[in-house]
Amino acid sequence: MTSDEHRFATRLSELARCNPFLPERIERERAVLGDAFEAGDAVWSKRRGRENPNVVEIAGRAEPVVKRLHHRLGEGSRPTDEELRLYEELVFYVLYYRFEDGFERAMTNPDVRFYGELAKAASFFLSDARERDLPHWFAFLFQVRRASHHIFDFIVGSSLPAARLRGAIWQSIFTHDLRRYRRTLFDKMGDIATLVTGPSGTGKELVAQAIGLSRYVPFDPRAKRFALDPSETFFPLSLSALAPTLIESELFGHRRGAFTGALSDRKGWLAVCPALGTVFLDEIGELDPAIQVKLLRVLQTREFQSLGETKSRRFQGKIVAATNRDLAAEMRSKRFREDLYYRLCSDLIATPSLAEQLEDSPEDLSELVLFITRRLVGREEADAVTGEVLEWIERHLRADYPWPGNVRELEQCVRNVLIRKEYSPPAASRAEDDARLDLETTELTAEELLERYCAVVYGRTGSYVETARRLNLDRRTVKSKVEAYNERTK
Repeated sequence: MTSDEHRFATRLSELARCNPFLPERIERERAVLGDAFEAGDAVWSKRRGRENPNVVEIAGRAEPVVKRLHHRLGEGSRPTDEELRLYEELVFYVLYYRFEDGFERAMTNPDVRFYGELAKAASFFLSDARERDLPHWFAFLFQVRRASHHIFDFIVGSSLPAARLRGAIWQSIFTHDLRRYRRTLFDKMGDIATLVTGPSGTGKELVAQAIGLSRYVPFDPRAKRFALDPSETFFPLSLSALAPTLIESELFGHRRGAFTGALSDRKGWLAVCPALGTVFLDEIGELDPAIQVKLLRVLQTREFQSLGETKSRRFQGKIVAATNRDLAAEMRSKRFREDLYYRLCSDLIATPSLAEQLEDSPEDLSELVLFITRRLVGREEADAVTGEVLEWIERHLRADYPWPGNVRELEQCVRNVLIRKEYSPPAASRAEDDARLDLETTELTAEELLERYCAVVYGRTGSYVETARRLNLDRRTVKSKVEAYNERTK
């Protein structure tokens, strides 16, 4: 390699290995392109769109470099090991973008006949030894495409909190070192549990889906198909919606007669989930202590027993758990086992509140409303409904309304405006009902009365600043009283 080619290949390798959802990607693109770099939003999101002119330019520059280096190899050039590694990464960068449409189609169509074309192109550029890694490279590139798609589609917003969340999901899938992941970790990430924390209604299940649907799936070059369909590998279980016995049955399975109503054998999610699959346990903080012990055994030994059975079975998939509870407080009160927490927390993701997103990027509100309306009414009506919802919000809610129910509350607001052209935030009515009841019984302390009244006024104004002005209190005092009331009445 010439010094310019080595510099280009090194910088392109750094770009290809960086987290595409964090602002660091911008600096990597700038380092590769120099003066030809096109500035844009620092955050890659739906509002910006998938197309990135810098990526198109970089892929176009990489191809002639690869061809020159291949020509020199054919003439007997003796590259260093580092140059060979950089050359291989350049080749697959070029092939990924050359066959990008094929990878996109493969997410919904199991037909991957384009592998033959990609293999032919790879055999032209690579030696036999390096070409033998092609099925693994193919599976890896397909995983990169799926992960990019799911993270981009599931996590909406142009704010930095949303960008950091997308970046955190990417790391949960690939770790911070993409090269090491491709070499050795691609088939080991299922052994690491992921814990998603954050307020209720912030999309923790979407985070879990993005991780679960983006796992590495091996490719069989002879059969020309992947080991399984990645879209059939996610198994969610909401623990708060089920009684302990039903949770055990759903999770571990049961034998006929194990309990009243067990009329036949049933496999639980741990048995149904394949080695490349993911079991999602929503509201893990609600789990009964006795079941916590059984789940701990699964995480420690990868073994479990169905209800009414003595034979041990093996779980080979991945566990993703989520909670909106403060697990540190739960552990202090002995309601959640410390040893289970430390088995779950090796990979932690925190989802931001909607208020955090909107504080950083108020434009996220329109982006999120459009995302919700498209799912509700389809693309044809989405723009019109989005306009109606945003107009209603602007007229009836304060600009800094905190959306205490987060995106889930925003979804209900959209539905309410769609159906009745109005929405009543729940905080005000709940606080008013509680205050009336407690005043009638005259059992409120002065502190509790202040908390209730702050919550009533805040529920009506949707603004800490306006509530503080009306009550002649400091804004921080109002915020602490409302939060204390919400915590007390969860």
